[in-house]
Amino acid sequence: MHMAPDIQLPSLPEVTLRALEACHQDANYRTITDIVSNDTALVTRILALANSALYGPATRIRSIDQALLRLGTRRFHTLVLTAALRQLLFELGGDEWQQLRDFWRHSLTTALTARALATLTSYPEPDEAFMLGMVHNIGELIAIKTREPETKQYYFTHQADLAANLVTAWGLGPMAADALRYQQALPNELRDAGHLVKVISLATRLALNDASGIAAAGTVFGLSEELTREIRRRIDHEVAGTAASLGIPLDETYDGEDATRKLRQAILSQAMASQAIGLADLAGGRQDILAETVASLTLVTGYPALCFGPVEQSLVLLSGSCGPMPELSVTSTRGGSVLTEAFHTHQPLALGERSPTVLDRQLLSLLHTPSLLAIPVVIGTDCPGVFVLGTETSPGPATLERATLFAQQLGRVLAPRQNDCEAMPDSDRLRQELEREQLRRQVHEISNPLTIIRQYIYQLRGRLEDTDLQRELDVIRDELDRAGNLLLQMSHSDTPARTDQGVELNEELRSLARILEDTLFSRDNRQLRLALCPAPTTIRGKASSIRQVALNLLRNAAEALPPDGGQVTIRTSAPIWQNHRTWVELEISDTGPGIPEHLRERLFMPVSSTKGEGHSGLGLSIVKQLIDDMEGIVACRTSQEGTTFRILFPAATRNDNETD
Repeated sequence: MHMAPDIQLPSLPEVTLRALEACHQDANYRTITDIVSNDTALVTRILALANSALYGPATRIRSIDQALLRLGTRRFHTLVLTAALRQLLFELGGDEWQQLRDFWRHSLTTALTARALATLTSYPEPDEAFMLGMVHNIGELIAIKTREPETKQYYFTHQADLAANLVTAWGLGPMAADALRYQQALPNELRDAGHLVKVISLATRLALNDASGIAAAGTVFGLSEELTREIRRRIDHEVAGTAASLGIPLDETYDGEDATRKLRQAILSQAMASQAIGLADLAGGRQDILAETVASLTLVTGYPALCFGPVEQSLVLLSGSCGPMPELSVTSTRGGSVLTEAFHTHQPLALGERSPTVLDRQLLSLLHTPSLLAIPVVIGTDCPGVFVLGTETSPGPATLERATLFAQQLGRVLAPRQNDCEAMPDSDRLRQELEREQLRRQVHEISNPLTIIRQYIYQLRGRLEDTDLQRELDVIRDELDRAGNLLLQMSHSDTPARTDQGVELNEELRSLARILEDTLFSRDNRQLRLALCPAPTTIRGKASSIRQVALNLLRNAAEALPPDGGQVTIRTSAPIWQNHRTWVELEISDTGPGIPEHLRERLFMPVSSTKGEGHSGLGLSIVKQLIDDMEGIVACRTSQEGTTFRILFPAATRNDNETD
């Protein structure tokens, strides 16, 4: 029987609800991965999409980490919302809820056991083993949602072949398919089987927690009974901990109706917030939109609301939904009121039992309510506005949930818009517009001599016979082009950048090194060493992004060298095979004193500049963002003997250019 690679399957509502909450809170990849990895249906949907024709004949994805990296946050959010909506369409009864809970426990136990066995027996891809453990009995999950008895029995009977066909459709190769196809083979038949086949087969047996599984561990891998029981004990403890964190009862009758109602409420709240925001006029700057959406927040929560926005060192009342508003401007300094506290902490805050400040009393008077709830709108580290709701003395959790969800969705609407200051006088607004126009004119005037210089370089190059000098002029011309592009981006910030395929990393590094040797490394006690591999280093990405990454890291490395000098080394290697993908490796090392301990935990986050002390500041956050955009990987190794940044760029192939 044919099974679509992206078949819709039921999840435990507790898992879907937690994944939806993580999306609303803009959780990081690690948090999202930990949630999604707990559910076979979500794993199936994500791997099917990540390995679909949408991405062409790219490297196949074999783990949840890789899948989320390929999909990106926005597409994953859409996938989770779609899965949540479909979850509401599954009509499961009491026995089926119980079966779904038991299936969840068994598949998670198998996956964790497979990963533990893979690690213990030195299989190179433990995450692949985990993923196959999650989907090994997918036929049982399909059977739970199937009504016809004969079809249901078919799925139970043929679940090994169904799972094997599924991973084959994802393009994960014959070894992954065989691991699932032969999962029920007898231990005596597995002694000389492939490593992955043995891992999955033994994991399925150990998950049943019976004596035959313990005996099979000795037959297949020679594991002692004591070690095998310890593995099982730890896996059971981990599954119980995961269930407790999600609110899934394991030792009593399970009914998912209550969690389904909460999931339905969460979806309804999100839909209400989206619809209400859509009713407002979303034209103009951030504070225009904030002022417009205060009525929408009242529509969602049923409570009157005020909206404040920051202007210089003040919080200014922009609008309200409870009649004419007075002109009100208060200091943004923390003074104990719910408004200023929410503005600084970026967290919702209710008045509750707190003793109200004078400002709190003023806001209560404007709203004509017995209590307050302040909801900040947060974009990264910025707070462009705070809503203050007038509430009952004890507002219910639904009010806080809807208001917070509204502010989160509004933050995503405001994020791409330029920050503004609508409370500024008209003369200041006019001055800013004139400054922008002057900048555009200056960029245009600078571009003209750059064009002339570039033309003269082209003519001069044609008169020279020295190939070394010709290459030097080519470097100058390329840098003039890059400067011109940067100027254009300054004057047209909304123009999307063009993506170039097939950048030769070694050539970019040679060009950059020739320039830096006469600037950052012009002193005799500073050396720049190139150790470039002879193999092709063609990578996928934009040349301008790659140069920006290398330039930031090289500048940091040069500034980290001690006063008595040192050496910075640029090293490339290709091809590199890791996580079932081909990469080109770049290493930039210095002989400085290493990165200070207090900076290591926040290495790739925007922090205050510490030039002369180590690698930090805004440059590394830009490096991380650029590498993430190229689906690359960056890591850092530091000690008192120096620091090394290692970057893996996705290698370009002929198929990349044919399909993109």
